[in-house]
Amino acid sequence: MIRFVPETGSTNADMLALAEQGAPEDSWLRAGRQTGGRGRMGRNWESPAGNLYCSTLVRVTAGNPPAHTLALVAANAVHALVAPLCTGSARIKWPNDILVDGAKIAGILLERVGDAVVVGIGVNVAGHPEGLDRPVTSLIAQGASDAEAGALMERLAALFAHWLAIWRAQGLDPVRSHWLLNAHPTGTAMRVLQPDGEQVDGTFDTLDRQGMLILRLANGESRAIHAGDIILN
Repeated sequence: MIRFVPETGSTNADMLALAEQGAPEDSWLRAGRQTGGRGRMGRNWESPAGNLYCSTLVRVTAGNPPAHTLALVAANAVHALVAPLCTGSARIKWPNDILVDGAKIAGILLERVGDAVVVGIGVNVAGHPEGLDRPVTSLIAQGASDAEAGALMERLAALFAHWLAIWRAQGLDPVRSHWLLNAHPTGTAMRVLQPDGEQVDGTFDTLDRQGMLILRLANGESRAIHAGDIILN
C-alpha cells in the first residue's frame, strides 16, 4: 500500500511512528516535499517538491539475514530504478548512496524500532541541491525529461519487493553479489571517515558475508569497516 501526503516533516519519522502503531510490512509513505528530511548521522536532507521522498518498513524475523543488510536490498532496488534512466554510469556507493558519474542522485537511510526496520529513500528527480561540497545530480539533469516521482514510486516498490523476497528466501549472498556488480569496482581508492573521527585510507576490496566493507590498506592488510562516510578518491 502506498500512501501519499503533499508535505510532511520526514517520511522516516512518520513511518517509525506508524511502525510502533502496528503498521504492516510493505506499507509505503511518499511525500511531495519534506520540511525536516534527514540523512545519515543527523544531516539535513534538502527536500524540494518534484523529487521522490518515501519510506517503507520491513518486519524482521528470526532466520532473516542481519537487519542492517536491508541497506543492500534498498541499494539494489534504487540502482535498478535509476540506472536505465541516466545517460551517465550509475554506481552504488557503500553504505547508502547511488552515484551517477560520481555525483549523488539518491540516498538511503535505515532506522529501527522494535522488529521494524524503516527504509527511507530519496531520489533527485526534478532537481538537486546547489552549492554543496560534493557533486550531485538529478534524473532530469541526466536526460530523463519525463521522469515523475509518482510513477517512479510504483516501480521502486515493485523492485524493493523483488529484492526483499530474494533476501528472505535465499539469504544475503545473491543480494551481495548483485550489489558488488553495480558498486565501486575493486581497487577504487577511498577514504573512510569513521564515527569516532578516525580517517582510514585504502582501496575497496569487497563486502564480507555480513555486508561490511573490506578496505585494503597500503601495507596489504585488510580492515572491516562497520560504519562511516566514504570519500572516493
